[in-house]
Amino acid sequence: MTDSNTGTASGVEELLRRRAQHLPQATTLHYERPLHVVRGEGAHLIDADGHRYLDCINNVSHVGHAHPRVAEAACQQMRLLNTNARFLYEQLFDYVERLTALLPERLSVCFLVNSGSEANELALRLARAHTHRRGVVVLDHAYHGNTTTLIDISPYKFNGRGGEGRQPFVQVAATPDPYAGRFRGSGSAAGYADEVRTAFDRAAAEGHPAGAFIAESIMGCAGQVEPPAGYLQMAYDAARSAGAVCIADEVQIGFGRVGDAFWGFELQGVVPDVVTMGKPIGNGHPLGAVVTTPEVADSFANGMEYFNTFGGNPVSCVVGSAVLDVIEDEELQQHARQVGRHLQGGFHRLAERHPVIGDVQGRGLFLGIPLVNDRQTRDPAGRLARDLVRHLREEDRILLSVEGPGDNVLKLKPPLPFSTEDADLLLDAVDRFLAHDHGTRA
Repeated sequence: MTDSNTGTASGVEELLRRRAQHLPQATTLHYERPLHVVRGEGAHLIDADGHRYLDCINNVSHVGHAHPRVAEAACQQMRLLNTNARFLYEQLFDYVERLTALLPERLSVCFLVNSGSEANELALRLARAHTHRRGVVVLDHAYHGNTTTLIDISPYKFNGRGGEGRQPFVQVAATPDPYAGRFRGSGSAAGYADEVRTAFDRAAAEGHPAGAFIAESIMGCAGQVEPPAGYLQMAYDAARSAGAVCIADEVQIGFGRVGDAFWGFELQGVVPDVVTMGKPIGNGHPLGAVVTTPEVADSFANGMEYFNTFGGNPVSCVVGSAVLDVIEDEELQQHARQVGRHLQGGFHRLAERHPVIGDVQGRGLFLGIPLVNDRQTRDPAGRLARDLVRHLREEDRILLSVEGPGDNVLKLKPPLPFSTEDADLLLDAVDRFLAHDHGTRA
């Protein structure tokens, strides 16, 4: 036994003791045997004993763990100035001009905040100020953040353990899942869009007319579900016909992760009224953003001042700018497209040998692999998925997680430096696990 500065059992036990003493029980850890990490580099986490783990789950460290350009930008600015946006400083305008230039022209007004949850909370305030309606239409199994209001509009939470169920001002439309959902196949968009239209009708009939439709362009907690082509256009049409604002939650998938586009909503050829950003925007630094149209922003200017103590501070702005520099200079969007297609092709080949692989979902480096007991019924193989995740962590030092309503979808959202060699290591490990009679367990 050694001291708590190592990753050995005694060290982990001591950290768990300290954690139990001071942190709430409502917080959780990855894995039954938690990982004591001390450093990150690129697409890897390094534990207290120096072991390197291939990180397939950290989309927060978007341009790579501990990227030196991002770290140096933060350190340099911290030595000079950090204050709030009631003062004038070039770093703020340099960043918001650059960020909004990456979006459709009509999305030109930017609020900087500190997290994706703050961004989505503010987006709802903007929608309510613009429409004078409190109601919201959301998608089943969606998660939008940890504030009280966002829990209320996140079926993933309010219908889950400890949840209090749907609030009257919320209406839920079906997850637009063309693989395992209510409507299936490439022609399922119209059926799912009708669900959105019906949800707006219900909201009005029940006396809580909806002023917002919020959706991830590819759904994360639902299992990396990419809607069928044309879905968002029809859903946005239904929302706007009902007088609502369309909010694109890009907190998980923005900034080039999907490879074929910089923003997820671009995959569906739509332009939202509000876009929210978080997680990857600061590569681990607490930063978020809401970008909207001048019309929506003007409705919010109703006499009540909006102020955010840390939102848009100089350090956050230079961090955000450094992340954009790295994405551009290292061509990470193109890299995500190339490696993502390599991964998708690899999993399709594995599916030819392993019938438990039901589908390959998502785009770029935001992928989901549903494991099923039967390809016809698509019954989720949740225990098998959890066993695979545990095995890869213990035997191969590869970090995965599971998601989806059946806890059966392998979730892949690694830092973007994740390489084709990393992809092959993952594919080989999954192949070996499934080849050893594991495919018979549910």
